[in-house]
Amino acid sequence: MFFERHGGGDRALLVHLEGQNPEAREDPQEFQELALSAGAEIVSLSTVTRHQPSAKYLIGSGKVEELRDLVKAEQVDLVIFNHTLTPSQERNLERVFECRVLDRTGLILDIFAQRARTHEGKLQVELAQLEHMSTRLVRGWTHLERQKGGIGLRGPGETQLETDRRLLRVRLRQIKARLEKVRSQREQARRGRRRADIPSVSLVGYTNAGKSTLFNALTSSEVYAADQLFATLDPTLRRLQLDDLGPIVLADTVGFIRHLPHKLVEAFRATLEESSNSDLLLHVIDAHEPERMEQIEQVLAVLGEIGAEGLPILEVYNKLDLLEDVEPQIQRDADGKPERVWVSARDGRGLELVGQAIAELLGDDLFVGTLRLEQRFARLRAQFFELGVVRSEEHDEEGSSLLSVRLPMVELNRLVSRAGLEPQTFIAQHTLQ
Repeated sequence: MFFERHGGGDRALLVHLEGQNPEAREDPQEFQELALSAGAEIVSLSTVTRHQPSAKYLIGSGKVEELRDLVKAEQVDLVIFNHTLTPSQERNLERVFECRVLDRTGLILDIFAQRARTHEGKLQVELAQLEHMSTRLVRGWTHLERQKGGIGLRGPGETQLETDRRLLRVRLRQIKARLEKVRSQREQARRGRRRADIPSVSLVGYTNAGKSTLFNALTSSEVYAADQLFATLDPTLRRLQLDDLGPIVLADTVGFIRHLPHKLVEAFRATLEESSNSDLLLHVIDAHEPERMEQIEQVLAVLGEIGAEGLPILEVYNKLDLLEDVEPQIQRDADGKPERVWVSARDGRGLELVGQAIAELLGDDLFVGTLRLEQRFARLRAQFFELGVVRSEEHDEEGSSLLSVRLPMVELNRLVSRAGLEPQTFIAQHTLQ
């Protein structure tokens, strides 16, 4: 948009750096999966060992020359680094390779741009891309830095670079204003759900852990699910009826990844707030992944960034079908509360255990029992039915309704107090939770 850069293409050379700080180290296997998810045709993966990054190229000049020869020999269109490049490093490498150079952040942004389907998703991706691009604007327009001169062209004006910066600022303000509107709409919807006392549960987890497959299995939906990184980008909400709890709202969210670019976290804050405002988080974990403990740490780190680290979490170990001698089960903590559930979203084993665990964790303050309502309380009876909390109804000899209900105590108190009475007036039978 604002660059005069080398054209893109699919033939990619991947460059992975070893020998860095262990905390900053990236996974080469995950890097290849990211490139494949972006649609790249991987020509080669080159691993470079370097303990001290070069300011000019990130890697040594000798290795740069070696890679340049490989780029020409293999007719590579794109060189992707599994690390963050500074704008000057990107410019220097493109000058040597004579092809487009992309870093890890740019690669993830490209995948997000491909996956975005909704208007909100596209806005969020564009915001992240433009903020990333704003640091690189100076690169493409050095030949236009000076103001034009000549007869009829002298006088006040702005350089091409200044024009682009101004247009960029205007577009960023527009997008942020639209996303703020989306944010307020989401908050309004959440307030509505809170007024109706409908609990919200969000699926979170590392990318490709099986969140969308689990979401589809639980809600009988058809959200796009694929064995690729960031298959889900746009959040999806569905109402789910649990036998032991009643209605809940289940949200499928974007997956996390190690060193998720901060620009993406900021751009997707409106979406990620769906998780930070939930009553319960289902942390979906790939039980078959050898590095699952590292992935768990990365997810918890992102949850901390969006202010969701203090929320109740139920761990859902997925992909049980890929393990041997492990059965679906609920593992509990010292107090007997569900802590971990082992399931297979693909073949459906253990799905009922997920619903049971959710109901136990969210049903601490529930009233489960029978209410006796005389005929004069027909309006109150109708309100219980409208809320969808009536499990069955019978009538006694006097014609009063015997409603078997399950609902939060706060909701029961609210409805009954409007009738000017105490809840105990109507309770015929109460099962303690």
